[in-house]
Amino acid sequence: MRSVTNRSRRRRRIGFFVALTVVVVLLTGSTGGAWYYSAELLQPDRVQAVDYPEKVISVRPEGPDASVVLTESARTAKPGTWGLEWATGSVRVGDVLRRGDGRVERRLVAGAPPEGASVRMTSDVWHGDPRSAHGLEFTDVAVRTELGDAPAWFVPAPATAPATADTPWVITVHGRGATRRESLRALPVVHRLGLPVLAITYRNDVGAPASPDGLFHLGDTEWRDVEAAMRYARDKGAQRVVLYGWSMGGAIVGQLLARSELASMVSKVVLDAPVLSWRRTLDLQAGNRGVPSAFTPVAELVSGWRADLDFDRFELAAHPPAAKPPTLLLHGSADRTVPVQTSRELAAAAPGLGWPVRYVEFPDAEHVAEWNADPARYESAVSEFLRG
Repeated sequence: MRSVTNRSRRRRRIGFFVALTVVVVLLTGSTGGAWYYSAELLQPDRVQAVDYPEKVISVRPEGPDASVVLTESARTAKPGTWGLEWATGSVRVGDVLRRGDGRVERRLVAGAPPEGASVRMTSDVWHGDPRSAHGLEFTDVAVRTELGDAPAWFVPAPATAPATADTPWVITVHGRGATRRESLRALPVVHRLGLPVLAITYRNDVGAPASPDGLFHLGDTEWRDVEAAMRYARDKGAQRVVLYGWSMGGAIVGQLLARSELASMVSKVVLDAPVLSWRRTLDLQAGNRGVPSAFTPVAELVSGWRADLDFDRFELAAHPPAAKPPTLLLHGSADRTVPVQTSRELAAAAPGLGWPVRYVEFPDAEHVAEWNADPARYESAVSEFLRG
């Protein structure tokens, strides 16, 4: 009897240690995976490397029928206007002219790629600066932030519509891992409206100061660099500003509206595919990578610990900002980076929040590619809103 009891106890002890080992392994694996995921999210050096998955098959470089033939893929067959980028250059391509037999022929808008080049389609249609992209005069300026000077482009209002004290400055805030070049798609329509533009950089951008811990803070600290840009504009005579944010730039703008003493200066906001919930965004991106959604709370905990983040702050519909200026919300229905549903929900909830929001959705448009999918509709929406 005693030997049976001892065997039973031994089995229970072994079972306990096996269960404990499984729990430790699972926790270790989850924490290790969460640390990796948080590194992808927070570390500037982990922004996704550029690859060039498509090939240039042939080029007709000149004349009204200038075109390029590319290998066929979902991206190369997308309608609209796109950048075509290779390791040493880029051009603009327009509508699809023909497709079939594994090939897509697109109109060349400007320039021509080399035959045989490995290329990628990108929403960044223009490279360079406001002058090289659009022939607009600009000045390189430095915005004094709490961490040091951050470079910016200042594009004055056109001479035919000189800025007055009542003319708002448009301050553009690019997304995570992007650059101020993101503003080049919006610059022509804003300039035609007679508005000056300050296209800023913020902490951890190339040429701008690094954050003290070297990490992205997803808007939780970056908003202070936008506030510094608003002070710069105010010191130059601006009384009002329009904030124009893309992707994480939208989260940054949301935090400024919630936390800045200068929020009352913001007369209007334009948000392009904005992050309105980091939790929902992490869920979507985890799903894209085949990671179970149950994993994202662990990644959130690790990221929150590493960067001292309160993810509740970024739930903009549940925790709306104190300042709620008129807002234009633009989002593509095919966005696989930031969930379009969060924009739909904010637009639906806005009347009850006392927040005047105008929502424009672009069918089949990818992340921050609404302009690319339909430039005329995009510019019309922005123009009507900023004129109104």
